[in-house]
Amino acid sequence: MRIALAQLNPIVGDLAGNIVRVQKTLARVAPNRPDLVVFPELFLVGYPPRDLISRRWFVEKAEAALARVIELSRQFPDTGVVVGAAVRNRSRSGKGLDNAAVLVAGGRELHRQAKTLLPSYDVFDEARYFDPAAYSSTVEFRGERLGLTICEDAWNVPELLGRRAYDRDPVAELAGQGATLLINISASPFTVGKESLRYRLLSGHCCRHGVPLVFVNQVGANDELVFDGRSMALDRSGLAIDVLPGFDEAVTMTDTAAHGSDGRFQPQELPESVHDALVLGIRDYVRKCGFATVVLGLSGGIDSAVVCSLAVAALGKENVLGVTMPSEYSSQGSVTDSRELAGNLGVRLTEVPIAPVCRQYLVALKDEFRGLAPDVAEENLQARVRGNILMAISNKHGHLVLSTGNKSELAVGYCTLYGDMSGGLCVLADVPKTMVYQLARHINRKGEVIPRAIIDKPPSAELRPNQTDQDTLPPYDVLDEIIRRYVDEGESPDQIEAAGFRTETVRWVVRAVNSSEYKRRQAAPGIRVTSRAFGIGWRMPVAARYST
Repeated sequence: MRIALAQLNPIVGDLAGNIVRVQKTLARVAPNRPDLVVFPELFLVGYPPRDLISRRWFVEKAEAALARVIELSRQFPDTGVVVGAAVRNRSRSGKGLDNAAVLVAGGRELHRQAKTLLPSYDVFDEARYFDPAAYSSTVEFRGERLGLTICEDAWNVPELLGRRAYDRDPVAELAGQGATLLINISASPFTVGKESLRYRLLSGHCCRHGVPLVFVNQVGANDELVFDGRSMALDRSGLAIDVLPGFDEAVTMTDTAAHGSDGRFQPQELPESVHDALVLGIRDYVRKCGFATVVLGLSGGIDSAVVCSLAVAALGKENVLGVTMPSEYSSQGSVTDSRELAGNLGVRLTEVPIAPVCRQYLVALKDEFRGLAPDVAEENLQARVRGNILMAISNKHGHLVLSTGNKSELAVGYCTLYGDMSGGLCVLADVPKTMVYQLARHINRKGEVIPRAIIDKPPSAELRPNQTDQDTLPPYDVLDEIIRRYVDEGESPDQIEAAGFRTETVRWVVRAVNSSEYKRRQAAPGIRVTSRAFGIGWRMPVAARYST
């Protein structure tokens, strides 16, 4: 069967715009006379629609969008369409709504398969909105018996995941009914290493059932989630016939009767994959939120340098403004290194010294602070002045503020509420400090973009004389590994200590992570790149008392 894989970037809620994307794609591939064009999961509403999908008026519009696609199919009589849609079902109980793969052709709906397995873990909450399919069934189309599945339906593989998460296996059910071609439409978000896992998973289905498989994944970023695409067609032996690019839209014709090649699938390795995910995350967040330009503070440190470089790659140098805000504790390099970085990237840099503003704050607070030694209150005033300056520039010129804190800092609360945490998007919120250095080296792979002095200097908030991060924090390689074990892997302090880490260091990190939840609850949205990000998939209590 000749199939067009339509790996596209929908906008959540933009029903009219997403229909136009369907129409343009059908017109584009029509000269090739494909038997079928396949679009991603919930393409018409965008993924994830979240509570939009719980509004009756929106569901009605979503069904009208599907009706429009069915009508469009009349214009392309030689081609069928599989599209992801949200549709009401006839159930007298439950949510009354299906996440469905719908096959249409010639102005008629030929088949509808609801999603069977509804994930409700990590960033997923589909059981909140949808009913699971009561059954799976194949459909005859153009000489093939199609088995349609949706994303999670393909993920109940205990051999690969180490557990069986669900009682049903929709892929096996469809293969047992004689499916000659499996189709999986997905909105499978990116995390480091997931594309290789995904390939092994899908290839395993082909080998297990002796049936070719087509996988069409959404690409683009919506809120915190980045979708890497990497759609593919696999032959009955599980070898790749075609693999679409990562982090970019693509429409590719494939023939499921072709033989795959052993080396056609090549995973994108760290740090390139994370770099590309963050660039796409910035571009789509800015664009889909209605902004065109961004502003960020340039401190002369590695975090802001990496964020600025990513922003330029995402938006173009003309759409990025850097602001250096020196204080009396800033090193000379914080300004000169920022200027060199801005020059290398070609971005405009403006300087706003904060010392005069900070002095006025202290004058206003002199009675309240009288008799008390300077401490973190005075340090944080500086961070908050900087945050206010950036927000003022944002308000005046319509820029989106990018905050530059990393996952290591956010985990242990080494950041200032309403200060360096201010912003509309926290680019590195899921990037540990050690990975920030990897990104910097990747950015410099073809020449020095980030000045060597920025990479080599000890990290510092520069809020007091001669301050470095390691005055407060463990070495970042130690800190990041403890955070990975505690946050990402869910290990207990005892397990982490048994792995060879010092008891006092582990206990300090764990206490800091637990006590900083109130800060993270107020942080700007971040871009998810690891298996466990702070944000929509992290649901820890704030007002709580527990021991680990």
